[in-house]
Amino acid sequence: MRSRFLLLTLSLYLAFAVLGCTSKPSTDNGTDANNNASNSDASNTDASGAAATSGKQSRKESRERKEAKREPLVVPAGTTVTVSLGSALGSKLSQSGETFTGSVAKDVLVGNAVGIPKGATVNGTVTDAKALGKFAGGAVLQVRLDSINLNGSDLPVQSALRTFTLKGKGKRSAVMTGGGAALGGLIGGLAGGGKGAAIGLAAGGGAGAGGAVLTGNKEIELPAESALSFELSQPLTLRR
Repeated sequence: MRSRFLLLTLSLYLAFAVLGCTSKPSTDNGTDANNNASNSDASNTDASGAAATSGKQSRKESRERKEAKREPLVVPAGTTVTVSLGSALGSKLSQSGETFTGSVAKDVLVGNAVGIPKGATVNGTVTDAKALGKFAGGAVLQVRLDSINLNGSDLPVQSALRTFTLKGKGKRSAVMTGGGAALGGLIGGLAGGGKGAAIGLAAGGGAGAGGAVLTGNKEIELPAESALSFELSQPLTLRR
């Protein structure tokens, strides 16, 4: 009887020992799983933090680029805008108050940026036009630049007047005045039609008078596509 009791006790002891051995790996596996999960969470947190930092930096750079782009570009007073006339103008052809159109003949630069692009549409006004014989002084043609179309909108401009006068009694010189560039307001070879009139830029000339224009008839005439320069009298602010 006593031996049976000892045998039963020994069997129970062995059973508990076996159960204790088999339960330890489960604890270890759970710990490893928890460690792996913690490491994964830490990695995900680091990645999320790096992505958030990168996103903030990108947004900051984007805002800085937009602010720089929105900063206005200012075309200073005294800048020359060269215009190709859309139609002929003349002391006999035109009337005071008549409007005309044209296009910018070449890019107007502000530093390294293009402030006014070539091809932009312009509008102007004939402020005075008198044919030869209409008054004692001879023929007169005076024009101004009023606006430039940029990004679909007409932007008002203020420019110095371009004035052309022609003495009477057969004299062939017409003098330009009105604050132009040193070589005058006409640029390039300008040819008229019909009567064979030709207007060209004369050499020499100062900043005030702006040179002399030669004409083959007895009236001042600026043919279509003539390149005429205007000097801005006020700065021009361009919104970008």
